Amino acid sequence: MPQQAALRFEVLYRDRVVACFKDRPASIDAMLRAAAARKPEGIALVLGEQRITYAELDRIAGNIAGNLIATGFRPGERIAMLLGNCLEFIFCALGAGRAGMIVVPLNTRQRAPEIDYVLQQCGASALVYDADCEANLPAPRAGLRRQWVVGDGRAASFADLMAAATPSPLPDLQPEDTAYLLYTSGTTGNPKGAMLTHASIIHSVLNFEHGYGLSDGDVTMLAVPASHVTGLVALILATVNVAGTLVIMPAFKAPEFLALAARERMTYTLMVPAMYNLCLLQPDFDKYDLSVWRIAGFGGAPMPEATIERLAQALPQLNLCNAYGSTETTSPATMFPPGSPVGKINSVGRPVTGAHIIVADDDGREVPRGQDGELLIAGAMVVPGYWDNPDATRNGFVGGYWRSGDIGRMDAEGYVYVVDRKKDMINRAGFKIYCTEVENVMSHHPAILESAVVGKPDPVLGERVHAFAYSPEGGDETAIRQYCAERLSDYKVPESITFLKEPLPRNANGKILKTELRKMMASS
Repeated sequence: MPQQAALRFEVLYRDRVVACFKDRPASIDAMLRAAAARKPEGIALVLGEQRITYAELDRIAGNIAGNLIATGFRPGERIAMLLGNCLEFIFCALGAGRAGMIVVPLNTRQRAPEIDYVLQQCGASALVYDADCEANLPAPRAGLRRQWVVGDGRAASFADLMAAATPSPLPDLQPEDTAYLLYTSGTTGNPKGAMLTHASIIHSVLNFEHGYGLSDGDVTMLAVPASHVTGLVALILATVNVAGTLVIMPAFKAPEFLALAARERMTYTLMVPAMYNLCLLQPDFDKYDLSVWRIAGFGGAPMPEATIERLAQALPQLNLCNAYGSTETTSPATMFPPGSPVGKINSVGRPVTGAHIIVADDDGREVPRGQDGELLIAGAMVVPGYWDNPDATRNGFVGGYWRSGDIGRMDAEGYVYVVDRKKDMINRAGFKIYCTEVENVMSHHPAILESAVVGKPDPVLGERVHAFAYSPEGGDETAIRQYCAERLSDYKVPESITFLKEPLPRNANGKILKTELRKMMASS
């Protein structure tokens, strides 16, 4: 059962009164230092045959912080990271954070226009990137003073940043300081930088510790992107918090995941349901020794009942733990912790410690238990807003509550169920894709007069991206997909396109009838 922790009310961000963990680290760096002091020779990171102890991780973070300060960077400046799942991602995320810089993780699947927008919007002063991404970098912008590359590339080597540094005075990190900017897709097509603070992150990792019973004996598998809130908070930082061991997978492949999980004696991970499905589809699944695997967190999409049943049968010791959250809630807003009733497995659990969730109608009034409405979420884990975007902050938050845009309900025992999505969004194996973003790109193609994007059901990924394009002269699907691939992350590119020679169906108000398009797709 979940551990209990003492709470007290505190004022955060000037106008929010929220329940906070009374005993907690003041910052992410304090959390790292505590782990290194507690288990200096404990294995912090594993990648292939490389093993990094907590003492080494603490030393490398200190070197990076010292070199950044010596180079002239100051607390609050933004350093972007275009890195995949690698040791350097974690080194930089912790080292730059120790220097007080705000770390901005980018997804290596992003394309040059997407990267350029984020660098410009956050005003990045520095960039660390993987050499494999060099060809996709946008033209240098004013304000980007330094770049470092992991591997062989045009910029200075990241190894220089890790070299021994002359000790420098370190900043006094405050709980309300922004630690990371994670960019989320917006319904207008422009990403928004959610400001994850030390306070919001610390509360989330403590909820993972207490909710899942994590400890320094746990071995965590990082198989989702490190640049996403799940990878960064639920796996990397949650493991550092308990001085556990993080095993890094550069990319998820089911056979390699199972072999690595067995070899390293994995006890905890959090993935999207599609990844569990792919594991179960392996013909030799039963040959792997996964007997110490204790916690299987999942979120981002509903878990099929057949998958739940198969996992329960194959691994009876495994606790399947649903979770629901977002970048704006610094990962979990609800959790289905071990010991919860099996009959509630279709829920996303109950609000995490310190969270307050109400279900509201379109007028903002709370509805009775069991009725559907929009989920409004408050708590110390909710971010204060979006970077340099007051309009989005004003529209997205009210009275300290984040407007999730998700339709759900809460039962009499406080378990939350997510029943629909208010926002126009596709969920492809946990990757959230806003239709408007894809439609905006397609609208610039000269052969397309208008377009609409919908989710196409898929038994493994949940949904795939399908586009309808009004193109009187017909269209070249390969050319359109290539056009999109040059401007969008690969998972956002339409995987199939229906070309129409008539305008898209609309209602009396001129709104495109996506219900009609879905019917058309289902009948084709």
